[in-house]
Amino acid sequence: MKDFYESPLASRYASDYMLKLFSPDTRYKTWRKLWVALARAEHSLGLPVTSDQVSELEAHVNDEIDYNVVAEKEKEIRHDVMAHIYAYGLSCPNAKGIIHLGATSCYVTDNADLIIMRDALLHIRKELLCVIGRLSEFAAEYKSLPTLGYTHFQPAQLVTVGKRACLWIQDLMLDLDELDFVISTLKFHGCRGTTGTEASFLNLFDGDEKKVRKLSILIANEFGFDSIFPVAGQTYPRKFDSRILNVLSSIAQSAYRFANDIRLLQQLRQLEEPFEKEQVGSSAMAYKRNPMRCERICSLSRYIMVDALNAPLTASVQWFERTLDDSANRRISLPEGFLAVDAVLRIMNNVTNGLHVNIRIVERAVMEYLPFIATENLLMAAVKKGGDRQKMHERIRVASMEATKRMKEGENCDLLSRLAADPDFILDADEISSALNPNDYTGRCAAQVDEFLSSLPVVPKNIDDVDSSLKV
Repeated sequence: MKDFYESPLASRYASDYMLKLFSPDTRYKTWRKLWVALARAEHSLGLPVTSDQVSELEAHVNDEIDYNVVAEKEKEIRHDVMAHIYAYGLSCPNAKGIIHLGATSCYVTDNADLIIMRDALLHIRKELLCVIGRLSEFAAEYKSLPTLGYTHFQPAQLVTVGKRACLWIQDLMLDLDELDFVISTLKFHGCRGTTGTEASFLNLFDGDEKKVRKLSILIANEFGFDSIFPVAGQTYPRKFDSRILNVLSSIAQSAYRFANDIRLLQQLRQLEEPFEKEQVGSSAMAYKRNPMRCERICSLSRYIMVDALNAPLTASVQWFERTLDDSANRRISLPEGFLAVDAVLRIMNNVTNGLHVNIRIVERAVMEYLPFIATENLLMAAVKKGGDRQKMHERIRVASMEATKRMKEGENCDLLSRLAADPDFILDADEISSALNPNDYTGRCAAQVDEFLSSLPVVPKNIDDVDSSLKV
C-alpha cells in the first residue's frame, strides 16, 4: 500500500535482519518465550506450575500470533500486554491460568527490549568490524602514496592516502571499544515486580528469598545474560538507554567524519565513492557524479546524533519507581536509532568496498604545492651551504608571495625557477630540484600505517565471518 506513511528506514535503508529483529512479531514472540521461561523457572523452583503446563506453553511459543484477536482485546481493555496474554491463553487453555504468574508488564516489555537490543548491538558490531576490515586493506594498499595534507581545508604538509585512512579507522576502533563496553555491561531486568521490590514473588515463594533471587538468574541465563541489574524500579534503569544511544551516536560521528572527508576529496577529484555504470548523477546535469552514498551517510548520521538526545531526556524525568512517559518515545527512538546505524554501516561497507583513488590527480596536487612544502628543506640546505638563515628566509618569502600571486591569476607555480634565478639565493637549480621527492616529506606515514594496522585485531571483510560470541 502506498497511501499510508511508512518509515524510510524500513522502506529504503535498513537491512532485512534489523527490520526482522525490531518487528512486532519478534517482539511479541519474545514475550511468549519470556512467559515460557518464567513458567519453567517457577516449576523448577516448586511453585504450582506443572510440567504439562510448561510443555503446552513451549508447544505454542512459535505459533503465528492472531493479531486480530489481540487488537480486539486491546481495544476492549486498553492494555497491550494483557491482550497478548489473552491471545496466548486461547492457544494454551490448560496453561492460561499461570501465564505471567507474579509478573508485571515490564517483565516482558523490558526484558524483551534488552534481548532485542543485545542482538542488535552484536549485529552492529559485525557490521562495524567489516568496515574496519575493508578500510584496513585500503590503508595498507596506499600506505606510501603521498597526498596533500590539509589543515583548515587549506594545503598543508604531505601525508599519505593510507595514513589518512588510519585516522578514520582509529575513530571506528574507539567506537568498537565503546560498543564492546556497552555489550559487556548489558544486564537482564529479571522479575522485579510492580515497584522493583519482588514482593509478589516473595509472597509466591512463602518468603524464600533465595528462590526469589534464583528465579531472575535462571531466566537471565536462559536468554544468554550472566547478570541482572542489582536494583531496579518497575523498569530497568532508563539511564542504560542513554548508554546505548550514545554508542550509536559515537558510530554516527565517525561515519559522518569519514563520509564528509570523502565528499571533500571527491570535489577535489582525488578520491571517489563507487559509481555504477548506469548510475545517474543528476536529472538535469547529465555529467554529474555526485557522492550520493556519502551524502546519505552524513544525512542519516545527523539523525542518529540528534536521536541520542531522547534517552537522556527520558532518563532524567523518570519519577521514583516508574512513569509511562518513556514508553511512546522509546518505541520510536530506540528501534529507529538502531535501524539508522545499521543503514549507515551498510552504506559504509559499500563505499569502502569500492573506494577509488585517482592517483594522477593526487600526484598533480602534490607537485603543485610541493615547491612551497619544500621551502623549509631548501632553507636548511642553503644554510648548510653557508647562507645566512635570515636572508635566505626572506628570499624564499618574497619568491613565495610572487609565485602565489601568479597562481591566483591562473598561471603555473614558478617558485622554484624564481629561486634558481635569484642571485641572492645560494642554491642552484640542480640543488633545488633534488629537494623535490614527495616521499621525503611524508615522515613516518608508511611506518605508522604498518604499526597501526599490526596493532588491530584480525578483522574480517564479510559479515558472515564475524564471531558474535562476545559475552553479555
